[in-house]
Amino acid sequence: MNTSLQIAGVLGPVLMALSITEYLNFKIWKDVHSTLVYLNGLVLLVGGLIIVRIHNLWLLNWAVIITFLGWVLVLLGLARMFFPTAKQASQNTASNLLLLTMLILGSFLTLKSYFL
Repeated sequence: MNTSLQIAGVLGPVLMALSITEYLNFKIWKDVHSTLVYLNGLVLLVGGLIIVRIHNLWLLNWAVIITFLGWVLVLLGLARMFFPTAKQASQNTASNLLLLTMLILGSFLTLKSYFL
């Protein structure tokens, strides 16, 4: 459980910052170069692999969120690396809901790791 709390203490604030800044700066992805998309995918892949290697626990408690997010990062990273020229998501209801979900998950992980 200590490993779960440590990863949640990093992943939670990162998800919160990422979701807020993505929402505020959504326009930067409109005309992004494919090299940057590929690099972004590489960063996501490495981060996801680190989480999965350290925390691949499929238990029925709150910590499964960390494992699930690790695998999501791996898949998103691979997708961005294999398809760097794909059209980036536009700001719409679906992308706003995804960012809100990231903010909620980040807030939960932050609260769990620092305050509960």
